[in-house]
Amino acid sequence: MNYTYMLRCADGSLYTGWTNDLRRRLAAHNAGRGGKYTRTRRPVTLVYAEAHAEKQAAMRREYHIKQLTRQQKEALLTADSNCLPAEYTQTAAPE
Repeated sequence: MNYTYMLRCADGSLYTGWTNDLRRRLAAHNAGRGGKYTRTRRPVTLVYAEAHAEKQAAMRREYHIKQLTRQQKEALLTADSNCLPAEYTQTAAPE
């Protein structure tokens, strides 16, 4: 499974990416190995994720989301209150 995801950084900014292992990628971002942008904006929190069967679909969706304005991204987060996989909606952080 492939995922398009959005993170909220410690400074309130949003970061969008794609991965085939959401748990590992989130851990990498929070360890400072995820991406140059998030390295200095930790900790990051997963706020949005979409599952895709194909890598290319996840990458296309990442591109589409990156073209949105900040206001449109926030509206996407607000409109889709069930935007996270079940294991990320728990009160405890994923292991």
